[in-house]
Amino acid sequence: MKTRLTVIAMLVFTLVFVGSFASYGADPSPILLPGPQMEGGKPLMQALKDRMSQRTFGEEKLPLQTLSNLLWAAFGINRPDGRRTAPSARNWQEIDIYVATPDGLFLWDAGKNLLNPVVGKDVRGLTGTQPFVKEAAVNLVYVADYSKVTGEGADKDIWVGADAGCISENVYLYCASEALATVVRAYVDRETLGKEMKLKPEQKIMFAQSVGYPKK
Repeated sequence: MKTRLTVIAMLVFTLVFVGSFASYGADPSPILLPGPQMEGGKPLMQALKDRMSQRTFGEEKLPLQTLSNLLWAAFGINRPDGRRTAPSARNWQEIDIYVATPDGLFLWDAGKNLLNPVVGKDVRGLTGTQPFVKEAAVNLVYVADYSKVTGEGADKDIWVGADAGCISENVYLYCASEALATVVRAYVDRETLGKEMKLKPEQKIMFAQSVGYPKK
């Protein structure tokens, strides 16, 4: 009897230990998003009327379908030639969207509509300096890959900034259409966040954008 209790105690300890390890710092798995829904929503003029910045967020997570729709609206592929829902100078397509959720940080693959894991912990609080950023369901981080910014004769920083700005405005319009709260933010500790995101020297954080349900 004593031996059986000892074995059971060891099993319980092992399960608790392994479970704790698995939930703390373990890399998340890739997430295949459902196909974006490209119909419905508010008319454009109504969405423009309702467009605003909000800095308070509820606790609800975004459903995967909503997240898929949001990312497609932001910078999804909308033509057979691979061009996107937001303009891109010289078709560089240099802006990558990282998605910070309670489950970890992911890099969105627009072609496969896939969230690839980058960091297996909640880094939402590092995506900005304001306290509300860790309360938003997701924080989108716009990262420019300057290895794709080729050619001469252009003020590349202005063009790259314009590309990221167009993406963020698409997010604003989608959120206005779906009654979601959002705000774009420039206050980011880029050095600290860049290290956590494992960015390369040619990658530059432009800014971030919080998205979630309005706080009731």
